[in-house]
Amino acid sequence: MLQRIYGTAFESQADLDEYLKKLEEAEKRDHRRLGRDLDLFSIQEEAGPGLVFWHPKGAFVRKMIEDYWRNEHYAHGYELVFTPHIARQELWRTSGHLDFFSENIYQPMEVEGQPYLIKPMNCPFHLLIYKSKVRSYRELPIRWAELGTVYRYERSGALHGLMRVRGFTQDDAHIICTREQLDSETKRVLNFVLMILKRFGFEEFEVYLSTRPEKSVGEDDVWEQATEALKAALVDTGLEYKIDEGGGAFYGPKIDVKIKDAIGRVWQCSTIQVDFNEPERFDITYVGQDNQQHRPIMIHRALFGSMERFMGVLIEHYAGAFPLWLAPVQAVVIPIADRHVEYAQKVADTLKSQGFRSEVDDRNEKTGYKIREAQLQKIPYMLVVGDREAEAGAVSVRSRAEGDKGAIALDDLIEQLKTELEK
Repeated sequence: MLQRIYGTAFESQADLDEYLKKLEEAEKRDHRRLGRDLDLFSIQEEAGPGLVFWHPKGAFVRKMIEDYWRNEHYAHGYELVFTPHIARQELWRTSGHLDFFSENIYQPMEVEGQPYLIKPMNCPFHLLIYKSKVRSYRELPIRWAELGTVYRYERSGALHGLMRVRGFTQDDAHIICTREQLDSETKRVLNFVLMILKRFGFEEFEVYLSTRPEKSVGEDDVWEQATEALKAALVDTGLEYKIDEGGGAFYGPKIDVKIKDAIGRVWQCSTIQVDFNEPERFDITYVGQDNQQHRPIMIHRALFGSMERFMGVLIEHYAGAFPLWLAPVQAVVIPIADRHVEYAQKVADTLKSQGFRSEVDDRNEKTGYKIREAQLQKIPYMLVVGDREAEAGAVSVRSRAEGDKGAIALDDLIEQLKTELEK
């Protein structure tokens, strides 16, 4: 019998103490526990492991992220597409996934005598849209994005909450451009990645440039141009990066952006990959200025990686205490006694009319208990109302982060909340 033993050594007691502190903090932030406690999501064994059920609160946070994602894509020159969840098996043979990715693809299903596969990737579908008509150089670059749900067979032992699942939604985009446009499009994508990640509170990154592996496709000069384009984008943004020699995909070099969370852990999220292979396999072309057919280059790009994984990282980064704009409930109004319920409802309705998500806790419980419950639910603001508040048109504010802030006129509170949202 062999026994595998793992050990970790530390140079000082202080380093060990810091490590143990991080372990304790990581346990408090575990997204699986917080997902249950905050009623965000679940994984139901009756349905199967690795398949996520989004509960109303978690679904709302996800919707806010997706709405922001869509709006920013439209603002940055992307168009959105939707594609099917299954396709004939032959499509995945054309794309090469049956050769390079078969261990992660579910078994085919038969439909009218034809084998179909549930999709593990979105890129072949975007290429089919491209091929639906003749394209001109005047149309390029084309930037297509999709929140596309894919399914991959991950082994049971590898599954982990939202971080590793079998069904997930990629925030995918594919940019089809000329060789001359590759440099500017790469810079554009990288700046977009950084803007989005910073909006969610991430400021520290580990960045890797992965170069040509031994087994690869494509001409040397195209590989060199693509690698230099990625390097130029990194230099242009001022990011420090490391070279991962031979770590690129067989179809092209890539940039991986890893984010550091609130306790210093590193998570792989964003990736930018240059692809010479798929345009060749699908024989996509465009008509150039010389009226001849030319082969474009494709850039694969994901900002979050997947919605599920990014949500898991966000939950742990914020320890479940989402910022005001993402919080499913932004304020709970707590009446001290039954006679204050009517005014509490009026406060909640006023907040809703101003675009804030609020609710009334009118349960027959003590005020202190309701406040503790709201704190446990990570609600940003608790608004206590009694006789004095009702008479003055005010609320007594308790902040999740700052504690008791005293009484304030309701109109003034609304202005403060708007200012916080704008920040």
